[in-house]
Formats: sequence, structure tokens, C-alpha cells
Amino acid sequence: MNNRAVQFREWNRDRRGFSLIELLIVVAIILIIAAIAIPNLLRARIAANESAAAESVRQIATAEIAYNAAYPTDGYATNLSSLGGPASACPPSSVTACFLDSVLSAGNKSGYTFFAAGFATGGGPNTTFVASSAPQSFNQTGVRDFCITTDGVMHINPGANGTVPAPDVPTCIAYQIAQ
Repeated sequence: MNNRAVQFREWNRDRRGFSLIELLIVVAIILIIAAIAIPNLLRARIAANESAAAESVRQIATAEIAYNAAYPTDGYATNLSSLGGPASACPPSSVTACFLDSVLSAGNKSGYTFFAAGFATGGGPNTTFVASSAPQSFNQTGVRDFCITTDGVMHINPGANGTVPAPDVPTCIAYQIAQ
């Protein structure tokens, strides 16, 4: 056997694993990387949820307009569930218009709670509506509230812990207009 093989065998015998210090350094590096990455991941998730919520509010507003065209004697839908219907076969009616999917018309999607209502001024059909959303867990699933009224303009409100979707047109109009 040559001299080099003997030296390697002796070196290998003395070095059987990692020292405690080496393992602690590796764990510390992993924790530092995780501490940097996790907040960015949460911000990205919040941004995705907010984008989905804004789009869902737009879908609800479009469904309200379609409902008004399909059922002019009712005007706008009285509630969110009237715009949707069952997940399987959906026979259109004024109670289940089938304009929205069953998940959104149930009121919760992508970490947000949704609301829609039509309002009548006096007797007759509903002449105005509000479609709105608020995060289910503030600062975890979202940080802003969104709403649209009959005018079709998106409004945004910096949310707060425990907020609910805008329940009426004046509340929505009080929010700032989306840029």
C-alpha cells in the first residue's frame, strides 16, 4: 500500500463526523435565511389574496348588472347567494341566478369574506347595490377592504382588525377610490 492511502485512512479515522460547532453554524445559517424568506412569502401571499379579492368584487359587480338585466322586476340581487347557485346543475332563477360560482356566492374565498346587497329607494325594484370584501384575518390574509357600488368604481379602505365588508352604498363611497 502506498504512503498516500495510509495517510488518507489515518485522516479519515480521526474525522468521523461534523463537530457540534459546525452543525450549529449550519443551523444558524438556515434560521437566518428562513427569517429573511418567511416575511417575504407572507407579503406575497397577502398580495395574491388581495388581487383575488379585488377581482372577485369586480365579478360580483358584473353579476349584479347581469342580474338586473335578467330580472328587471327585482332590480339588483338582494344578497350574494342569489347571484350564485349549487355547484352541480344550476337552474337559473331570481333566487339562484347562476352568475357566480358556488364558492364565491357562499361568501368566503382566498382569505376574504364577501358581501353583496341590492337596495331599493322607496317601493319597487332594487336600484342600487354594493359588492364588498374584507380580510378574514387582518395582516395574515389581507390588509385592505374592497368595494364597488352601482357606479362601477372600485373603492379601497385600509383595513383594520375585525372589519367587515362594507354593508351599504354610503359606507363604500366613503372609502378612497382605487388608483
